Amino acid sequence: MAKRRPVKKKPARGAATQPPSVDAPMRIIGGRLKNKKIEYSGDTRTRPMKERVREAVFNLIGPSIKGKIAIDLFAGTGALGLEAISRGAIQAHLIERHVPTSKLIRNNAEALEITDLITIYAHNSFMWVKKELGKVARTPWVVFICPPYDFFVSRWEEMEKQMVTLLEAAPPESILIVEFDDQFDGAQLPDAENWDVRVYSPAHVGIYRLPSDEEAS
Repeated sequence: MAKRRPVKKKPARGAATQPPSVDAPMRIIGGRLKNKKIEYSGDTRTRPMKERVREAVFNLIGPSIKGKIAIDLFAGTGALGLEAISRGAIQAHLIERHVPTSKLIRNNAEALEITDLITIYAHNSFMWVKKELGKVARTPWVVFICPPYDFFVSRWEEMEKQMVTLLEAAPPESILIVEFDDQFDGAQLPDAENWDVRVYSPAHVGIYRLPSDEEAS
């Protein structure tokens, strides 16, 4: 990988200073399932990406989500994977180790009538990457890496290894999205200079786009 350099963090336009309450009603923001509700238990072990951040992320990805396979490694409510399907992803793998929460994702997928497009794993995401990633089709991926913020400190070695594995394994034209906060320095991301990092306080979102075969040659 290329030598790491400091990441320039770009402030997000119109980012609110205070995030909305996590127990606010959740919904799909865009695509064919727009405004459909997402059930959320309010469990403190789940940290859903704020709606304004989720909207910003999908606006940045734009229509390139269409035709890709979504992988959400710390799925929580499943909102990112469900949103990806709504916006044109052809399949989604959602990994959530907390069994009751993984069942909630199943309920949401059933309510949205998209269970045929969703595979849910009640599994540790680090082990899933080691054992299951190689089974995912070689269609370009969009990978969401949004763990508890503390993982970037308390489990950084595992996080780094996971991201390096994904960058090396992902098909051309794949996209990786990572979410962290101020306790982590984005300059530590693997191949750091190639991440587009935006700030939606308290969240920092990094987007990495793998080149096509033609661009890489």
